[in-house]
This record gives sequence, structure tokens and C-alpha cells, in this order.
Amino acid sequence: MSSVTGSESTINAFVAAIHPSFDYLLSCTAFSACLFTLLVVLFAFSTKESRRRVVFRLNVFAICLTLTLGILTGLSNGKAITDPFDQVPKNVYIATAAFAVIPPLLYDSILLSRLFALYPIYSTPPATLLKIFAFPFCVKCARIVVISLSLSDYVRSGLSTSSLVQDQLATWFRNPFPIAEWSMQVADNLYSVTLFLYNLHVRTSPVHRTTSGIADRIRQIFYISVANFVFPLMFNIAQIVCVTTDHSPTTGAVLVLINNYVTVMGVLCATLWFSGTEWVRTHNQPLSEDSFPLNTKLGRAHGASGKSGDDILVVGGRSVGADTTSSDAGLTKGSNQRTAPAQDGSYSLV
Repeated sequence: MSSVTGSESTINAFVAAIHPSFDYLLSCTAFSACLFTLLVVLFAFSTKESRRRVVFRLNVFAICLTLTLGILTGLSNGKAITDPFDQVPKNVYIATAAFAVIPPLLYDSILLSRLFALYPIYSTPPATLLKIFAFPFCVKCARIVVISLSLSDYVRSGLSTSSLVQDQLATWFRNPFPIAEWSMQVADNLYSVTLFLYNLHVRTSPVHRTTSGIADRIRQIFYISVANFVFPLMFNIAQIVCVTTDHSPTTGAVLVLINNYVTVMGVLCATLWFSGTEWVRTHNQPLSEDSFPLNTKLGRAHGASGKSGDDILVVGGRSVGADTTSSDAGLTKGSNQRTAPAQDGSYSLV
């Protein structure tokens, strides 16, 4: 009887030891498979024109970083399950932690790049750019400092992988570094998305009164932008709650991994939606009369008379009259006016 009890205790201890590693491995495997599938779909729907855009290349780079995180996580935790007494080298374990906490800065920068669609560098006064981008730039610099201090302290905490794991268990609860980083990440994303949606609403309000097709497309941009912010925000708040209430880092670490994947998937789905539109357009399937490409800038141009009532809302290569003195302004076939060609570096709204 005593031998059976001893065997059960040994098995239970082994299961409890590998349980966190199994959770990390399972989460990364499932989300990496989904992300790889989306990457294939992205290239399938992309066009030669869309692949030249900076946003497309940043998305591909972000996906590669996240897939690398999945590979490192699988390697570290798979080794901990199959051979718990001979874990991966310390450098591999540190690289896994670095790929989990550093890439969110890049993902948030991709979301911030949407503001360049509303405030192009080549046509926006430097003072305006400074007012708009000073806050997110300062926040990102502060986040870099916090992440650097956190990783430096983490590296010096142990001489081996086992000591790093033990230090992580001991210092997780109410650690000031992750609390500060995730709080600034919430503020950073909140600022970028709020400013983007507010300006999108203000600059496209005349379009809502002219044609329903364009209004539907803008509404889709609004929903995509909100989704890209809401889901990472929920995970950020959940991470802060876990680090301040849960003494075990398992749940918090799983949320960190999932948050990386969810953030990239949100940005990627927005790009897939836009790439699908580009793919249809390049395959000679006619778009409706009131549709427009979303890879161009929004702005205002004055009419030939120079009066404020003759403002034209520029949406890509089309311009929609927005005569504020008349309540029955509409979009007719003869009202399509071509603006100056957009520069090659035009940004995408998504």
C-alpha cells in the first residue's frame, strides 16, 4: 500500500511540475497554427501593389516575430516536459521571454501608423505632427526603458534556466515592471485608436450624407479599428489583474502569450480585408459605383471658386462634393474629380 501511495505522489508531483509548461505549449501551438494559416491567406490575396506597402511588410514581420515566439516557447516548454532535469540553455529561455515582451511595441506601432493616413508627413505642418505624435513617442520610449530594466533584472536573477524559473515564481506577484508596461500599453493604444476614430468620423461626416456605399465602407473601418483595440485592451486589463492578485505566474504568462497572438491577428485581419478588396479590383471584377480604395489618404481640397462652401472631401482618387450651403448635395456621375496623384508612400487606413 505504501508503494502505491508513493507512486501516486510521484506522478502527481510530475503532473503538477509540467502543467504550466503544457499550458504554454498548448496555447502557442493552437494560435501559431491559426496565425500561419492567416499568413498563407494574406499572401494569397495580396497583390503586387499591396506587397509594396510598408504596412504589409510590417505585418509580415510581426507575424514572423510571433511565429518565432511560438517556436521558442514550444522548444523551451517541450524540453521541460520531456526532460525536466535537462532543460534548454539559459540563453534560449531568456530569448523566449524577450520575444514575449518586446514585440508588442512593434504591434502598437503598426496601429499608430494609421494616423499617418490622416496626417501625411509630406503635407502636415511639423508643429501639428509634434502635437499629435509627442505623447505616443514619449510613452513608447518609457515602455522601452521599463522593458529593458525588467529584462536586465531578469537576466541577472539566475545563472541557469532552473534558477530563472524559480525567480519568476518568486518575483511575479505585484512586480512593478509588468504593471507599468501594461498600464502604459493601455494608455498608448487608447490614445492612438481614439484619435484615429475621432478624425475618421470628423473628416468623413460629409460622405455619410452623400452615399450609403461609402458610409458602409467607413463603418467597416470603424468596426475593425475598435476590434483591434478592444480585444488587446481586455487582455491587458486581465494581465494587470493577474499580476496583482495571483501569486502563480501561469495564468498571467498564458495571457501574455495569447495577447501577442490576438494583437497580431487583429492587425492581420484588417490587412486581409483590405487585400481582399485589392485582389478583387486587380482581377477585373468591377466594384460598385460608390466604392473606393482604402489605401489612400483622406483630406480636404478647395474647389475652383476658393469658397469654403465648395470644399471637396478627397477619398483616394475620387472626390466627393460637400457643399454645406445645400441640403440636397449628392454624388452624380459627373462629379468625379481627380486630385493630384498620391505619392508612392501613401499609407493604408488598415
